[in-house]
Amino acid sequence: MLVINVRLSDLQSKDIVNVIDGRNIGNIIDVKFDPKNGVIVSLVVASKGKFLSFSRGEDTEIKWQNIVQIGEDVILVRLN
Repeated sequence: MLVINVRLSDLQSKDIVNVIDGRNIGNIIDVKFDPKNGVIVSLVVASKGKFLSFSRGEDTEIKWQNIVQIGEDVILVRLN
């Protein structure tokens, strides 16, 4: 298992891009953890058009296994 040391604030500043279609999905607003072992299970990305707590759509949950690469400015994910 790969272990990386990263702050949530660092992840939140990165754009999330789908490698399937090149679409910018948004930015991370939350992270879900497995309470038993403390590992990240998924990233929660704000829906487009979300302003403060008002939303025009559902947030997107990206499972950790769908993350392809975490780069300096972007997180690449594979979503069908």
